[in-house]
Amino acid sequence: MPPPADIVKVAIEWPGAFPKLMEIDQKKPLSSIIKEVCDGWSLANHDQFALQHADSSNFYITEKNRNEIKNGAILRLTTSPAQNAQQLHERIQSSSMDAKLEALKDLANYSRDVTFAQEFINLDGISLLTQMVESGTERYQKLQKIMKPCFGDMLSFTLTAFVELMDHGIVSWDTFSVAFIKKIASYVNKFASDISILQRSLAILESMVLNSHDLYQKVAQEITIGQLIPHLQGTDQEIQTYTIAVINALFLKAPDDKRQVSCRVSYIYIYEMANILAQKQLRSIILTHVIRAQRAINNEMAHQLYVLQVLTFNLLEDRMMTKMDPQDQAQRDIIFELRRIAFDAESEPNNSSGSIEKRKSMYTRDYKKLGFINHVNPAMDFTQTPPGMLALDNMLYFAKHHQDAYIRIVLENSSREDKHECPFGRSSIELTKMLCEILKVGELPSETCNDFHPMFFTHDRSFEEFFCICIQLLNKTWKEMRATSEDFNKVMQVVKEQIMRALTTKPSSLDQFKSKLQNLSYTEILKIRQSERMNQEDFQSRPILELKEKIQPEILELIKQQRLNRLVEGTCFRKLNSRRRQDKFWYCRLSPNHKVLHYGDLEESPQGEVPHDSLQDKLPVADIKAVVTGKDCPHMKEKGALKQNKEVLELAFSILYDSSGQLNFIAPDKHEYCVWTDGLNALLGKDMLSDLTRNDLDTLLSMEIKLRLLDLENIQIPDAPPPIPKEPSNYDFVYDCN
Repeated sequence: MPPPADIVKVAIEWPGAFPKLMEIDQKKPLSSIIKEVCDGWSLANHDQFALQHADSSNFYITEKNRNEIKNGAILRLTTSPAQNAQQLHERIQSSSMDAKLEALKDLANYSRDVTFAQEFINLDGISLLTQMVESGTERYQKLQKIMKPCFGDMLSFTLTAFVELMDHGIVSWDTFSVAFIKKIASYVNKFASDISILQRSLAILESMVLNSHDLYQKVAQEITIGQLIPHLQGTDQEIQTYTIAVINALFLKAPDDKRQVSCRVSYIYIYEMANILAQKQLRSIILTHVIRAQRAINNEMAHQLYVLQVLTFNLLEDRMMTKMDPQDQAQRDIIFELRRIAFDAESEPNNSSGSIEKRKSMYTRDYKKLGFINHVNPAMDFTQTPPGMLALDNMLYFAKHHQDAYIRIVLENSSREDKHECPFGRSSIELTKMLCEILKVGELPSETCNDFHPMFFTHDRSFEEFFCICIQLLNKTWKEMRATSEDFNKVMQVVKEQIMRALTTKPSSLDQFKSKLQNLSYTEILKIRQSERMNQEDFQSRPILELKEKIQPEILELIKQQRLNRLVEGTCFRKLNSRRRQDKFWYCRLSPNHKVLHYGDLEESPQGEVPHDSLQDKLPVADIKAVVTGKDCPHMKEKGALKQNKEVLELAFSILYDSSGQLNFIAPDKHEYCVWTDGLNALLGKDMLSDLTRNDLDTLLSMEIKLRLLDLENIQIPDAPPPIPKEPSNYDFVYDCN
């Protein structure tokens, strides 16, 4: 007979004694269980003791997390969190350097536990650590020369403990002094600093900027992009990642004039940042030392590059949302310049002659040739937002930097009389709007996306160059389609498909992107569409549909087995919180017999499969009550920034078990989300309803049908079986072959 659900069998350790096997009744108060354990070893003052996990986490067991104790777990009897916090608080103030170093090392380890962290913070431990950082260099300046390794380790453990304590969100970031910020910034500014100190200093600065507007102002005054750039030129990818994360944080939190009217320093800083990001130095360093370095880019670095890409393109939002003022002469002069480059490049000196009426008539004719909708006042074409003035900026850039191509496109289309001319002005405006939608200009970066494009880091004006390539593609596609003005929307749809298909190949440069587009002509797009259409529509006759229905269960079983095999391999999931991204991971995998889920925390992202025995926690599949997704997940109902992020919401799922147990996931990408939700539903005997399953089913069904019908190639399959012939008038047609 199985033991009651509330009884958990565990082993409990105590230094100097044999481990004790006992059964824990989860209905009893935790204090009673601790008293019982202490009485077994004749230990007095049981209120000064606590239980903690004996694994690498060393987390304390509390009334809140006691339900996480599993059968077979190994626990340890130890001093209570309050007692431990008090002892460490005293030990880190020791006059002995060795004792102080050992205490800080223990503090860095214990601070990961929120129970201990709360007790240490209650003792004003954060203030003590900040004082040590602020005065540490001066106090131990002499010792540093003779005990540099010891001092470096001591500072590293101090900063590690500080980061772990602050990460629990118990203390507000607004409480720190300028002296503390200056000290942390000084560690970053010293290029020869210890790697661990530099890493933690960068992490602290990132958290300061992301969590406090006031601290952003102070950090921005202490750290410049120029001081961060040398850290990108090193070989340590983790330092590079943290450096770009700080740049992104400064960029993301820089206030604009709509929100912070009185903050002059911030205006100057955001203006400087926009200029620096546009300069060749930062871009080329990232391209050379990060993107094109002779090593793979890990997920966290890919995310930070994606964030930088999004924030850089978001600089265009102001122009994208700015309407053109038809009365603004400076803006009108840009349109005049477009006309001049196209039509007056060689005859400019003779342009001053003629009456005003003739010149107006000539301008109107030229504006029509340029493809504007409003020939009389083309400024009206730029009053729609988006794309606003950004479209005009792109047109001027194209006209000045690719003048030959610009003149060729304009003159080529203005000289046509067969109604097949491509309107350059209208096309440029709609294309700019489309590119902004594709690149999501103006949207905040996702917490989980890693989708950066290397080609956008290869040019100082990547968006404008992107536009120049695409406007030439549009003109080429227009001619291939022999389109007229009525076909404008059709052409734009084809161009969008060409651009999206080329982007999915992740070209490494703009030239490579251009080459990809050359291979995606209108004829090729038609072939691709035709092929996709044939895959969908080829086999719609009743016999084929009946055959599909017959073999579909076999295909679904094949997909189910593939999903379960992927769950057996397992997946590494990232731990996220609302304060900052962290390099903390956990792994989950299904046992080969499909009966147990093994999971546990990892120190770093694994390079291959994680063995079952290294995953401490288990969840029997039989205990799973339900699998929920999106807004129904418990961790998506909690307050925090993640709740507001649509993309994170689409990757979230949870396993519900027992009465209140839950295992919360955020998948690394949509593919893994579909694999896991499908696999878990298959384990529970439910249908697999993901988009991935539908696509796989369509693909495999189509392939299987084609294989089975190979012998019937070029034979028309009737919708109905042929009629049964009439009986013969006689049966005298049997031949004797002998």
